[in-house]
Amino acid sequence: MTEEQAGPAGAERWGERRFERSEWAALRAHESVPIHEEDLEELEGINEHLSMREVEDIYVPLARLVHLRAGVTRSLHDATGAFLGRFRPHVPFVIGVAGSVAVGKSTTSRVLQTLLARAPERRRVELVTTDGFLLPNAELEERGLMQRKGFPESYDTPRLVRFLADLKAGRPALEIPVYSHVVYDIVDEVQVVDQPDIVIVEGLNVLQVPPTTEEHHPSVFVSDFFDFSVYVDADADHIEEWYLQRFMTLVEGSRHDDAAFFHRFAGLDDESAESLGRSIWRSVNLPNLHANVLPTRDRADLVLHKGADHEVHRVVLRLR
Repeated sequence: MTEEQAGPAGAERWGERRFERSEWAALRAHESVPIHEEDLEELEGINEHLSMREVEDIYVPLARLVHLRAGVTRSLHDATGAFLGRFRPHVPFVIGVAGSVAVGKSTTSRVLQTLLARAPERRRVELVTTDGFLLPNAELEERGLMQRKGFPESYDTPRLVRFLADLKAGRPALEIPVYSHVVYDIVDEVQVVDQPDIVIVEGLNVLQVPPTTEEHHPSVFVSDFFDFSVYVDADADHIEEWYLQRFMTLVEGSRHDDAAFFHRFAGLDDESAESLGRSIWRSVNLPNLHANVLPTRDRADLVLHKGADHEVHRVVLRLR
């Protein structure tokens, strides 16, 4: 959301409320902050500084809103069970977190998970990333999709939908694939999701609506299973710089690890590595952002808009 798209301060469209940072921070009320300075390093992403002020001003009010909505949703499930005259299985509250590569959605998800899990209610909170539902690299190569990794067609979306359907059905001990950001591929491990109270599903594709074709008429979308959704937003020029910083850090960190995906670029000088990083951003990630990710922003219940400093400057809440 650019300044032009956001409109003047205080301007609102029907069905939404826009908050400047100070207005949103005031909604923290008297909530405590169960995160400490020593936790921040584990929560922040690569080349992304996370401050206690950001946690207090942005994420504590967000966690408060989620707690309130989760409580109401639980009551609705119980009411439906009472109406039907039978016990309903455990139904978790599911949150979707979307946004571009390198925008900071993983950090948002980790901070939110920590705040929700450490709140007085002591709910069990699981974090699932859709990277685990990417097709293995060998299959992407076979289909000619390695240069479109992260695009909708590079995911096993039917498997993700089945997982979410089972999750909402209250089924226990669900196993999902694990993706390694060291080797940039699916690995021989599984993540077990066993009836948590809240599940955060983070990924590029979580708010996308699959295209309808003559052969395929999707009737169920990933976002159909969400009780609440967040889109982490920033101007594309800022995201490009964050992506480049992360790319350079990963290349540097892989110089002595020949198993790492980025080790193949370790022999490049800084100028060549930077040129390659910008080329990947502009040929793969930027087109995916414009074609598939950014159009989903208006489908989110909440938008966190970041400035060049990686801090959230504005929050948009959909009233629906």
